[in-house]
Amino acid sequence: MAFKTSEHPNPQFVRKNWQSLNGEWEFGFEKAQSGFKFSSDSKRAEQIRKKGKYTHKINVPFCIESKLSGIGYTDFLNLVWYRRLVNIRRSGKRVMLHFGAADYLTTVLVNGKCAGRHRGGYTSFCFDITELVTDGENEIFVLCEDNVKAAMVMRGKQSEQKKSHGCDYTRTTGIWQTVYLEYVPENHIKSFKIYPDVQDCSVTILADFAGRADFTCEVLYDGKTVGEAKTAKAFSERFFKIPLSEKHLWEVGKGRLYDLKLRFGKDEVFSYFGLRNVRLDGMKFLINEKSVFQRLVLDQGFYKDGIYTAPDDSALINDIEISMALGFNGARLHQKVFDPRFLYHADRLGYIVWGEYANWGLDYSSPKSVSVFLAEWKEAVNRDFNHPALVGWCPFNETWDYHGRPQYDELLSTVYEFTKSVDFTRPCIDTSGNFHVKTDIYDLHDYSYDPKLFKKNYDRLVTKGELYEHVLNDNPGRQKYGGQPVFISEYGGIKWESDKKIKSWGYGVDVRTPEEFCERYCGLTQVLLDNKKMCGFCYTQLYDIEQEQNGLYTYDREKKFDDSIYKKIKAVNTKKAAIE
Repeated sequence: MAFKTSEHPNPQFVRKNWQSLNGEWEFGFEKAQSGFKFSSDSKRAEQIRKKGKYTHKINVPFCIESKLSGIGYTDFLNLVWYRRLVNIRRSGKRVMLHFGAADYLTTVLVNGKCAGRHRGGYTSFCFDITELVTDGENEIFVLCEDNVKAAMVMRGKQSEQKKSHGCDYTRTTGIWQTVYLEYVPENHIKSFKIYPDVQDCSVTILADFAGRADFTCEVLYDGKTVGEAKTAKAFSERFFKIPLSEKHLWEVGKGRLYDLKLRFGKDEVFSYFGLRNVRLDGMKFLINEKSVFQRLVLDQGFYKDGIYTAPDDSALINDIEISMALGFNGARLHQKVFDPRFLYHADRLGYIVWGEYANWGLDYSSPKSVSVFLAEWKEAVNRDFNHPALVGWCPFNETWDYHGRPQYDELLSTVYEFTKSVDFTRPCIDTSGNFHVKTDIYDLHDYSYDPKLFKKNYDRLVTKGELYEHVLNDNPGRQKYGGQPVFISEYGGIKWESDKKIKSWGYGVDVRTPEEFCERYCGLTQVLLDNKKMCGFCYTQLYDIEQEQNGLYTYDREKKFDDSIYKKIKAVNTKKAAIE
């Protein structure tokens, strides 16, 4: 079951002339071998294309480890390869081959010739294959190389052990997002960034063009034109400021979106934006100059049958809706760069999110590893820059000294500055949890399970302006609080087993009844809402994932409790926060 072809994989950048390549591909793979090294050019791909065996059929975009791929092989893998014959009609257009994401090092051959290579498992990439194709049948071959134990591979929550364990889960190897073709004119729009301005009710577009042509940008709201910009013979990069005749703010729970029609010669691209700004003021987190308490839940983007890939578009929508049904107004998208369609639904539903990267597995002491990280992190920030639902960036998670490898403070400071240089419009947390070096918001992970002690510890922030930092008990002087807004970005994690057959995992002392679960949840959450120096919380987590059974729903997104429990959870989540 692949995504429907009618659902464009990137609603932020839509051309009408596109062709989905999801569905059945010929497929082969090679089990992991000791001493494996990544290729440095396309020769390995060329050899496998000629000599490799296609032992299976696979359902793209699902990874080999998933049930929905039709295979479900979960042991370690180093090499997977794909082949498909595609009919192409160029009709004077350039032919672009897009991959939503593929893990990890991808080499693409078209009719036996190298179209390009991409390193990284989480961001979109595209190759212009115009010169490699002919009208009629063409062969597309894809080789993906992976090794979750390699220093330069950011694995996120993919298990580095043979089986899932603790808070690491089944791996994803190869293609895991939509593959598609696009047919574009010679002169075309390459990319654009959208800068909405709430104060003067305008929007500025920074567009990058291939070639030279007349350019028009039309802004619509509910089908009515509310702004327009035109210029003759545009080329290269250009800014266009467009005053808006109507003001419709994008707000939490109200995803009011303006439509965009961009025309560059014969090229036409459809997009959208939200009129909103995000900034910090003292201890407050502001959206459109209003204090918003972030009532977030941790969402790791795993699916029982698809692993990294949702079974269909409705599953993406459902994850947002079941979260909002419990009174959450957003999510921390954890250790994964999420599918653009998830972000689209967050945009239209008014569901705020933080963009994160899957940094676990990165060797911070390796210059080559860091360069690989920076390249893909920049791709992630640029790809998702235009989403109004995305209100902040967090490139790292829990970078504390680990297994003899120290946190590199200078690296965190550098990546913070790097992120702000790519996107100055959003706050950035240098590393979620610890140890902070340079950050706009001071977040903490605290899995204390006694609400009374929880309150006592964080009352110091109100009475003395001091922050209780449990992580410093064994690491004195490792980080210093500098008066930033405070956000408890992980708490709770209360285990409640939905599958007794699995050896489960969670945080804190086990609760014995649903009522005890609810009492602890409400008690901890109320403490954070009542603290007038707190700007938000993020509860761990929305749903169970494999052996980690501390979700508010099961892995299948079914209810774990009676409606009476969920009603109480929603009631506390939606109480007014002291800072609002």
